Amino acid sequence: MLDLNFIRQHPDKVKKACQDKGLDKKVVDIDHLLRLDEERKKLTISVQNIRQQRNTLIANLKGKPSQNKINEGKKLKTELNQKEEELTKVEQKLNNLLKLVPNIPAEDVPVGKTAEIVRKWGNLPKFNFPIKDHIQLAKDLDLIDFERGSKIAGFRGYFLKNEAVLLHLALINWALGKMIAKGFKPFSTPTVVKKECFYYTGHFPWGEKEAYHLESEKDYCLTGTAEVPMLAYHSNEVLLEKDLPLQYVAFSPCFRREIGSYGKDTKGIYRLHEFLKIEQIIICKNDWQESAMWLEDLAKNSEELLRELNLPYRVCLMPTQDMGEPQIKKYDIEAWMPGRNEYGEVMSDSMMGEFQARRANIKYQTSASEKLYVHTLNNTAIASPRILIAILENNQQQDGSIKIPKVLQKYIGKEVIKPTNQKS
Repeated sequence: MLDLNFIRQHPDKVKKACQDKGLDKKVVDIDHLLRLDEERKKLTISVQNIRQQRNTLIANLKGKPSQNKINEGKKLKTELNQKEEELTKVEQKLNNLLKLVPNIPAEDVPVGKTAEIVRKWGNLPKFNFPIKDHIQLAKDLDLIDFERGSKIAGFRGYFLKNEAVLLHLALINWALGKMIAKGFKPFSTPTVVKKECFYYTGHFPWGEKEAYHLESEKDYCLTGTAEVPMLAYHSNEVLLEKDLPLQYVAFSPCFRREIGSYGKDTKGIYRLHEFLKIEQIIICKNDWQESAMWLEDLAKNSEELLRELNLPYRVCLMPTQDMGEPQIKKYDIEAWMPGRNEYGEVMSDSMMGEFQARRANIKYQTSASEKLYVHTLNNTAIASPRILIAILENNQQQDGSIKIPKVLQKYIGKEVIKPTNQKS
């Protein structure tokens, strides 16, 4: 969350951030928040004054108190209880509102709904035959069973089969190894976590409808990304400056309800309720230059993976209304998907500043013994099976086969996935 002092000093900037991110004033009313803040200050002073009066009364008592003193003490106690109750209610309202205030976008973030294309890589493939989308390829090559997936798991259910399973797991193992080689410490994270962990990252309260809630245990949900447990990993801790930055790479199953998605995104394996993901997490010093450097480095890591897979891609600087409430700056990295005849998002690279650290209460002690909130960043290394769309579609051949990217061939044990009638 934002520092309350910052909101007091820069109310117009905070209001603009709310407007730019498309948040309704009925939901996030900064003027009302500031009025609650003033009310809280007055009540705090009133509570302190009443407590002081009680303490003075008690300190001046000598021998048996008179009835007047007893009555005065009772009156002060009643007033104190009343003011403390009022203060608790106002603080609760203020804290609930603070949780809804978004982060401030960086100055170079486009305002509105249109992303800025930062760079592109790779030549789009040219086919001299009618191409198939990944749904048809998967059917022809017996790689994914959508019909039985829907029968067993409902809408967006799927079974990966045969080489698709090997590709799925190969991508995870390969990407994890690449990140470890770059100095990232590997983690496998819990899937069921406490709701408070989602508040730490800023997924709640805004995205609470997107999460799967456990019916029998109301305070627990299934994670939609390893970012959630990995930020909670250091919650309420004070780290040491000498240990920063922390570079984590986390593997996790991910679960998302994907409410509101429609059209072609609901077909195939582009938008799913469950998938596997490798996430990069950075916890660094409270330094804007260092955060900006890590944002670019995380993007480079993901771009390197796409280049080694030989998948054409582009990097987009996301606009204010297409970035999350906690984000200061966000890149979406999109791979070319011939079946869609457009790029599709496969990675998301975000800088949060101290927004998440304030919510999770993660600080570090500097060499000068000062305690500051850390900065946090995260980015997808690889998410599967969505990335399979780009791999299958870009590598399809005229005879119906699919070339396997060289970096994955050792995991699959072959160079080409052939149609059933071609398999020996």
